[in-house]
Amino acid sequence: MVDTNHTFADSLLHPRSVAIVGASGDPAKTTSRPQRFLRKAGYAGTVHLVNPARDEVLGERCHPNLTALPEVPDHVYILTNAEPAIDTVRECARLGVPVATILASGFGEEGPEGLQRQQRLRDTAREGGVRLIGPSSLGVVNPRNNLLLTANAAFDEELLQGDLFVASQSGSIIGALVSRGKARGIGFAGLVSVGGEADISIGTLCAATVDDQGISAYALFMESLQHTDELADFAHKAHQAGKPVVVYKLGRSEEAAALSVSHTGALAGADSESDAFFRACGFARVDQLEALIEAPALLRKLPATPRKEPARVGIITTTGGGAAIMVDQLATRDVKVVAPSSTVLDRFAEAGVPVAPNLIADLTLAGAKHELVRSAIEIMQNSGEFDLVCFVIGSSARSNPELAVKAIAERAEGQVPLAAFALPDALHTLRLLDNAGVAAFRTPEACADAIAGALDRTPPTVRADTLHGAPAPTTSRILDEAESSRLLADQGITTVDSVVLDTTGTTEPDLPFDYPVAVKALSEALPHKTEAGAVALDIPDAASLRTAITRITTNVAAYDPTITLGEVLVQPMAKPGIAEALVGYRVSPAAGPIVLLAAGGIYAELYSDSTVRLAPVDTDTARDMIADVRGLGTLSGFRGADSGDIDALADTIVAISNLATDRPDVIEAEINPLTVGTPGNGAVALDALVRVTGR
Repeated sequence: MVDTNHTFADSLLHPRSVAIVGASGDPAKTTSRPQRFLRKAGYAGTVHLVNPARDEVLGERCHPNLTALPEVPDHVYILTNAEPAIDTVRECARLGVPVATILASGFGEEGPEGLQRQQRLRDTAREGGVRLIGPSSLGVVNPRNNLLLTANAAFDEELLQGDLFVASQSGSIIGALVSRGKARGIGFAGLVSVGGEADISIGTLCAATVDDQGISAYALFMESLQHTDELADFAHKAHQAGKPVVVYKLGRSEEAAALSVSHTGALAGADSESDAFFRACGFARVDQLEALIEAPALLRKLPATPRKEPARVGIITTTGGGAAIMVDQLATRDVKVVAPSSTVLDRFAEAGVPVAPNLIADLTLAGAKHELVRSAIEIMQNSGEFDLVCFVIGSSARSNPELAVKAIAERAEGQVPLAAFALPDALHTLRLLDNAGVAAFRTPEACADAIAGALDRTPPTVRADTLHGAPAPTTSRILDEAESSRLLADQGITTVDSVVLDTTGTTEPDLPFDYPVAVKALSEALPHKTEAGAVALDIPDAASLRTAITRITTNVAAYDPTITLGEVLVQPMAKPGIAEALVGYRVSPAAGPIVLLAAGGIYAELYSDSTVRLAPVDTDTARDMIADVRGLGTLSGFRGADSGDIDALADTIVAISNLATDRPDVIEAEINPLTVGTPGNGAVALDALVRVTGR
């Protein structure tokens, strides 16, 4: 009979009994590890061993199957091959086992046959209400109760307890984090290898543990972005519980989206879309593996906060060279380091702290005294000029921790958060700071990584109801530019005047606007016209217009003989604006709807100066996007030049992002270029491209 008071999280991390199916008596085999680790660690629950080929394993009784056990275990770890694993899950379902973890591979990663096998596994589990971890899971670990239900060799040693929960799509990474954490004195509240996520995803797993009082923060290692709706649900629950999330995801290198027909897909790329998703979740993304376990200490001190202005970081140090390294690392991550003001320098002087005017507060070796260090940190924390203070510790971190280190530890609970990086290798110092509640880091890269991730966090804005993926390309079609423009105009976007002309006409065209004009081929088969010679600009009169139409028709036929060009689009030549932008929208198969902003024109992809957010966005977010794109800096006025209509650009970004809710049939939409005029003169879409579902 199932105990309804015993939750999934209880069975996963706090099982009263476990069963190991496929346990081996050969210590050299991977399948012997779970039993050995549980016994060595002193797990207090009941351990049942199952192997039909053995009566005993390592001196303990072994049963032929789960049915022969004297009780139904809370958690079963299946160490067999793929097909026997499915049979065991079927037995779990029949008996009412709540959780099963599967070590075996041979499922979704092995092509069509593996996918069919994984579906059978999933169906078998769901029929009996069994929740699955894996397949390809190296197991589940809870140091708080010595549950080492894992085949990971890294757990054959002492494990530190803490309050950080790790969930990873890679089992081997968990072992790496454990060993690095041990060296740093960082402990864990749980570590789970989710493997192939056939049933339980990272998001579902973590959401189920949010109420665990022994967990204060989460570290996620991800190889791919999937099950985003479940991650979004977890993001909101974690934020409400005040438990920060840091994530390390593989795939920083940019690749164009394979199914994209627009510049937007190429500029966004899968990793930028992941970035946008994590930002919308309020997760801190880091690039340094050590930052994954070191950053949570800082995230606990810095809650996710909407910011109108860039966060201000103050650097204080006893080693100018070390501080310069930190400034460099922060600058590459667009973190603003702020120099102490004259008021702060005056307070330093009053306290007898020797600090010269500079970007950093350098106490020098002469200032590496307990009272001076403590006073200097306190002055900076209480000044109101900084959102975070970072102390770079010099040689005293290793040889004289009673000087600067003790003072830093005493300011752990100051008015603004305090982070510290030790220039020498000084693990003892880092542990002292950890224990005092100061976020301490072993390398400048990890420190800067954590600071940037922490300061960039905002409360989650992700909406699970918009996280729908893109349909298969065979079910979509590209609208011609005239249709695309009408669709965007319906969204409230200002589009340029235009008229459609027949390519076979011989009479002088009657245009509703003056010359000069631009002429473009009008065809769904030509989403990008420039390379086909299908655009003519600055056409001065009617005769030249007919010549241009003939030339475009000829060029298109030479470019692609399968295209029969029946119409062209004629538009008045636009007056130059302050800047040209590319505003794009795309439904990412992984992240859902995204909106992109970049510097516009034909070189948009070449410069790759772009920013991405999950759609839809509000006006404040649109303005943040504008500030992110360096190529649009002219809109703020540059060296006395005219500024641009930032309000109109922001309105356009919001309007195209609203396709996420207004037009779920739209897969991609792009304006390139959008010309932005002076304030009050708006922004006009000069070229439009839209792809929708259907044939």
